Amino acid sequence: MVMNPEQRIGVLVDVQNLYYSARALYDARVNFDAILKDVVKGRKLIRAIAYAIKAGDKEEDTFHQALSRIGFEVRLKPLQIFYGGNKKADWDVGIAMDAIELAPKLDVVVLVSGDGDYIPLVDHLRRALGCRVEAAAFGRSTSSKLREAVDGFLDLDDKKYVFSSSKEHKERNSEKPLFEHPREHSLREHSSKRSPRSFASHERPRYPDRGEARGKSRSGLDVLHSIPVFGSSSEVLPEKKEEISKPKIMKKKTTKKKKKTAS
Repeated sequence: MVMNPEQRIGVLVDVQNLYYSARALYDARVNFDAILKDVVKGRKLIRAIAYAIKAGDKEEDTFHQALSRIGFEVRLKPLQIFYGGNKKADWDVGIAMDAIELAPKLDVVVLVSGDGDYIPLVDHLRRALGCRVEAAAFGRSTSSKLREAVDGFLDLDDKKYVFSSSKEHKERNSEKPLFEHPREHSLREHSSKRSPRSFASHERPRYPDRGEARGKSRSGLDVLHSIPVFGSSSEVLPEKKEEISKPKIMKKKTTKKKKKTAS
């Protein structure tokens, strides 16, 4: 890229294009100050114009004033709302007209936008007006044909051209957890050290043995039947049928006494 400090340069910024690209790609705001310094690169800056939309937000006046302090001439266009809720606000024609009018007084025209609709404007500035045309935008959202059409391209996919728009965005990208209670941490470490066998021994309920079962108010047989049995089939208590045998009936031996008959 040929750089001459005597080149007269004009910078035309499509604010809406950069704003939505930075928001979609990085959830961040654009650092217009760093962009202006890097596209100029020590050359003679003749005009720097920022094309923005006036939508009636509370913070937009502060934003426009910040652009003016950086060195931009801010041009505003009101947001048009049509019947049915459709909205329109673009500066494509306005940027093209200003670039053509300023071209005779400039050596280099810088379009800060990644919109492919500017390709006819680029061709006209180069061939008909003899200007060098450069572009600057986020490479991931820039038209590939626009990059091929311009004489030089500055890729804004760099941390110095954006900065986080909220504290929540920094917290989402942080690898460390936001908060962890000390008790939860100690319980998780304790559970990870315990083996599955210890869990089984801890969770297994304790049942009374036969001696304790007989001491209950219920009968010993009812309590034993209510206790679940663990282990293999060999541990199951066998049923003793012989213990519930019918009682033997004892018959008394009767002796018949012979009656003595009188002879």
